[in-house]
Amino acid sequence: MNEYIAEVIGTAILILFGGGVVANVSLKKSLAEGAGWFAIAFGWGLGVAMGVYAVGQFSGAHLNPAVTLGLAFNGDFEWVKVPGYMAAQVAGAFIGATLVWLHFLPHWKATDDQGAKLGVFSTGPAIPHNFSNLLSEFIGTFILVVGILFIGANDFTEGLNPFIVGMLIVAIGLSLGGTTGYAINPARDLGPRIAHFVLPISGKGKSNWGYSWIPILGPVLGGSFGGLFYRYIFSGEFHLMFWIMAALTVLCLAAAYLIDKKQTSLIQ
Repeated sequence: MNEYIAEVIGTAILILFGGGVVANVSLKKSLAEGAGWFAIAFGWGLGVAMGVYAVGQFSGAHLNPAVTLGLAFNGDFEWVKVPGYMAAQVAGAFIGATLVWLHFLPHWKATDDQGAKLGVFSTGPAIPHNFSNLLSEFIGTFILVVGILFIGANDFTEGLNPFIVGMLIVAIGLSLGGTTGYAINPARDLGPRIAHFVLPISGKGKSNWGYSWIPILGPVLGGSFGGLFYRYIFSGEFHLMFWIMAALTVLCLAAAYLIDKKQTSLIQ
């Protein structure tokens, strides 16, 4: 199988399970309505594991632009393939979100809460605060990429690695996910958000594009820095980009802080 097609399929599987569990828990008249955060965290984790099992042998199953960047910065992936992998991941996420929409077709009309409908497709903050939200996505994605590299450095029974990666997603969701919904994956948020915007979802409301930059920028910074951190600290390979990415992260967080401060002053 072509590695780019594999990334499309693997990411679609990830979103079918991940978006599907959120729909199952959130949409009205679903038999799983109200099942809660544990169901969501495990649904996403098992979705990641299944996506990795499906296409890992063909593409390495990144399924996430932040992981692709992290591996590239760590020296484990060819930079020339990065744009194609990212495009494939966004396309796969869009397809997966479309399948979720089709699967739950009668439940959109039965659900009045526009926020619940949007939450099936994309993330949003529990408390809107640009600095904190960006930092949460940075930290979550940083530990995702470093964790994947930790897992890869250990020997497991053959075939167990994808499940362990899935459990890492569960751990991030249970421990860190309550602030922003733990996108930790630009494609996971952008592809389904585009699907929400273009699909004829009954009573869907707005797609909240004003927030969409945070689940893109935060994971990009966190994943990139995670790969560089592992390369510098654990592999002992100095790379100037470590300090460049650290400075860029500080600048972006400072800009988010200034945006928050300006918005607060306007409200007052």
